[in-house]
Amino acid sequence: MAKNNNNSGGPVHWADFTAERIIKQIGDKDSYVLASGITPSGVVHFGNFRETITVDFVARALRKLGKKVRFIFSWDDYDTFRKVPLNMPKQEELKKYMYQPIVDTPDPFDEHESYAAHQEKAYEAQVAKVGVEVESIYQAKQYRAGTYKEGIKKALENRDVIAKILNEHRTSPLADDWQPVSVYCEKCNTDHDIHSIRYADNKISYECKACGHSGKEDLETTSRVKLPWRVDWPMRWAFEKVDFEPGGKDHSSQGGSFSTAKEIVKEVYDWKAPVYLQYDFVSIKGAGGKMSSSTGNIITVNDVLKIYEPEMVRWIFASYKSNVDFAVSFDLDVVKTYEDFDRQERLVYGKEAGNEKKVNMAKRVYEISQLNGDDVIPSEMPFQPSFRHLCNILQINDGDITKAREAYASEIKNERDERRFSERSERALFWLENYAPEDFKFQINPKTPSISPDDKQGQYLSNLKNLLNSQWDQIETDKDLHEKMYELMHDVELKPGDIFPLMYNILISREKGPKLAGFIRTIGKERVISLLP
Repeated sequence: MAKNNNNSGGPVHWADFTAERIIKQIGDKDSYVLASGITPSGVVHFGNFRETITVDFVARALRKLGKKVRFIFSWDDYDTFRKVPLNMPKQEELKKYMYQPIVDTPDPFDEHESYAAHQEKAYEAQVAKVGVEVESIYQAKQYRAGTYKEGIKKALENRDVIAKILNEHRTSPLADDWQPVSVYCEKCNTDHDIHSIRYADNKISYECKACGHSGKEDLETTSRVKLPWRVDWPMRWAFEKVDFEPGGKDHSSQGGSFSTAKEIVKEVYDWKAPVYLQYDFVSIKGAGGKMSSSTGNIITVNDVLKIYEPEMVRWIFASYKSNVDFAVSFDLDVVKTYEDFDRQERLVYGKEAGNEKKVNMAKRVYEISQLNGDDVIPSEMPFQPSFRHLCNILQINDGDITKAREAYASEIKNERDERRFSERSERALFWLENYAPEDFKFQINPKTPSISPDDKQGQYLSNLKNLLNSQWDQIETDKDLHEKMYELMHDVELKPGDIFPLMYNILISREKGPKLAGFIRTIGKERVISLLP
């Protein structure tokens, strides 16, 4: 079990406070069940990830207190396939399976046994990359195995109780013949046009207007009956004995799915609703509008991992309270996010000063950002290549990561440093190619461009070339070179505005760029001199 690195010894993070609240409200037990889940109706996007990581943080906080935790993740793959997402191939083929169970829809990528399995396996692999371990439960298997038949019976026997609870929050009451179940037709395997559902003698009869079939299902043996979401959720709380489950603000309003489920689980299933935590939505800044699986406008965990290191993805979420909405940046703010992370990391290792409260919070956030489940942080601070500088180094070396590594060779001390350099370099390169603003990007000229300096500028360039040839080895810092360049300007009575745009044009055919003295030192003497006219 990881040692608490907080000097105060008490909880400082919302996940720790939530863990203590669970113990207080549920009672002190050896083991707790934490739950999350989603319907695999389309590609599971990054917005959905907030629920998953919220549960993971709380699970880790409970384990830190010495508790065992089951983190169950329910895949609602027995839900109906209601809409073909626009980003899916084989659109016409998929439309043939509309209103059938998602689990019975074929994988349009021909990689897995079903459409549902394709989305499930993809998301499970992605969350594993950021250190999240879940116990997946596939609801189609559960329903078809008869696992929930007692829960279904209880719902049917308490139909009036459930209807009363739901009607309290509806603008129009449920139909008189409404039943708390849905049925997949025995003939056409769809559920969208099922009518006249009746329950008697442990059997359900129905009429399917989609195909004209009239059928009857025995609850002891059927695999075609399931509970609707608002009843299914509380039923599974009782079945799995769930102690904690968060929900989005769309579920959290009065009369929303959580409040009705809370009543249903008590009145029908004689169980207590789990401890609840509302989380707010997360968006992506610089990469399009609101994410939606049905429209295909999505960013996945994998997409975010192309920009941020795995620990940073965890750190971003851990840095915000669960009920605060925020945006993950893909635009120029990526640079600031890396700088903020590095600053927090230096606080953790005492390389930068901060007050006790700030340091304790930085340590706890950093702990639960680690990929290992024990929240153990490396004993030595990892190497920190500045993201901004790394972008420059990579562009100077034409995107060659192996060549760029040479600039950091003396700073890479161990395997963790090697991973940090590799991951950050790959992400910097991807960001430069896909999201960086144009004025952030550059390419070193392969040869001297056609320029027309005046006499004073020509003299300055000649003097600079002599300086670089004769004094390069004595120039130890960017500041040293900066001061010498200003001395040369003074000698020929020029101002920075006369020289800087000229130099950037010579080096990268642009009017401005990275800080010039450091840029010249990074490019190297030979290459700079070869470009000077």
